[in-house]
Amino acid sequence: MPSVRIYQKKQIRLDLLNFRQNAMFKIGNVGVAAVKNRVTAALGPNDSPAKPLTKRYAIRKTKVGKGNRRNLTFTGDLLRNFMVRTVSENKARSSLSTRKDRIKAWVNQKIEPWAVFSPKNRDAVLVAARRVLHEMKPRLLLERVLGGKQR
Repeated sequence: MPSVRIYQKKQIRLDLLNFRQNAMFKIGNVGVAAVKNRVTAALGPNDSPAKPLTKRYAIRKTKVGKGNRRNLTFTGDLLRNFMVRTVSENKARSSLSTRKDRIKAWVNQKIEPWAVFSPKNRDAVLVAARRVLHEMKPRLLLERVLGGKQR
C-alpha cells in the first residue's frame, strides 16, 4: 500500500480563494467609511471617547465654530482625502492624497491612533466581506461545475 507524506513548512496558504478587485474595493470602502464615521464621532481606537484637545487648540477650534472634540474636521481636508488608493486581489490600502494631509495624519496618529480598525469597525468589515462572499457563491459554484477557473 503506497503512503503519502505531507510536509508543511510554515503555514497553509490558500492562494486560490482571492476576491476580485471590485469586490475588494467594496470591502475597502466599507472599512474606510467605518473609520471615518468613528473619527467624526470623536471616538478613539477602542470605541471610547477620543483624547481631549489641548486647551489652546480647543479654544481656537471653538471660536471658529467647530466644537472642542478631537474629530479631525477643522478644515475637513484630512478625512475628505482619506480613501482607498490601491486595490489588489487580497488587499485594499487606503491613504491620503496630499503631502500636507499625510503630515497632519502622521502627527495625529502619534497623539492617538485614528487610522486603525476598532472592534466595531472590524465587525462592519466582516459583515461586508460575508455579503460579498454570499454574492460570489453562485458564480463560484457555476465555475466549478463547468470546469473553469481551476488551476
